[in-house]
Amino acid sequence: MKRFKNILIVCDEDGNVDDALDRGLWLAQANGARVTLFDVVETGPKPLKYAFAGLSETRAAEVETQVFDHYQARLSELTKPFEEAGVPVSIAVGAGVGFIEVIRTVLRDAHDIVIKGARQSPDTGRFTAGIDLHLLRKCPCPVWLLKADQPKRTQRILAAVDPDPIDPTRDTLNRVTMELATSLAERDGAQLHVVNAWRLAEESTLRSGRFAMADDEVNAILSAERESAGARLGAFLERFPNIPTSTHVVLEKGYAGEVIPDYATREGIDTVVMGTVGRTGIRGLFIGNTAETILGAVQCSVMTIKPPNFLTPVALDD
Repeated sequence: MKRFKNILIVCDEDGNVDDALDRGLWLAQANGARVTLFDVVETGPKPLKYAFAGLSETRAAEVETQVFDHYQARLSELTKPFEEAGVPVSIAVGAGVGFIEVIRTVLRDAHDIVIKGARQSPDTGRFTAGIDLHLLRKCPCPVWLLKADQPKRTQRILAAVDPDPIDPTRDTLNRVTMELATSLAERDGAQLHVVNAWRLAEESTLRSGRFAMADDEVNAILSAERESAGARLGAFLERFPNIPTSTHVVLEKGYAGEVIPDYATREGIDTVVMGTVGRTGIRGLFIGNTAETILGAVQCSVMTIKPPNFLTPVALDD
């Protein structure tokens, strides 16, 4: 994981801050990286002082300053473990809409990964709407969301891949997914699972009584499709000769949006590493439907990777 040199840790109090700081420190030491601790004063589209309309202008300005001082003092306290470890660390406080300010900071300061404690539903443990999902959808650099109920160090990592050698965007995402997942597994001594979901398009139609295709014909087509998927996965993994021999390489039949969360739950996966593919090159189209479905269903930590030509809908001059 030597690719990360400029780490942004989002330290909002509603997220799992302790684990985000722990992971950020670990990653910075592993990469010789610098770190910025960041938080956002949620003001919406207007300056904070407009929230204090019942006060005089002078008093409203004083309260605004005190709020920012509070945020900066809190972040300053959180820098101590980094300073003691000799990791270059700075703090920054933004103001506005949370996810927008995080992404603007990424754009402005060229951060190469965002680490954040996840906001979770108390009932389901899944990601909640708000800053987390916005970041997963719209942040141009990798985003690592850490669930609070996961181990401090990963134990079982799932790399979700979909090899397609004729699609350069998908190929790049698969490669980076494997690089990050294998590096993380090596660092933590974790078990690596490489999962590829495959299916036969229109299988249900072919098996329909109206279609008049014999089961043995459909089964032959199905077998050929599985063999093809296995061959693509095998050829892809040949590019990673140093993956542990204990790696679980799995072909799972079905839609990826269903297969990946089910496998993660069944095997006790604590971190999923995955690419997010949608239509690229068009600002505002953030994420593929499959990735969106997976993110809405998994109950573990997630690291997401964008295509190299991804365009965030957030701009510095908005």
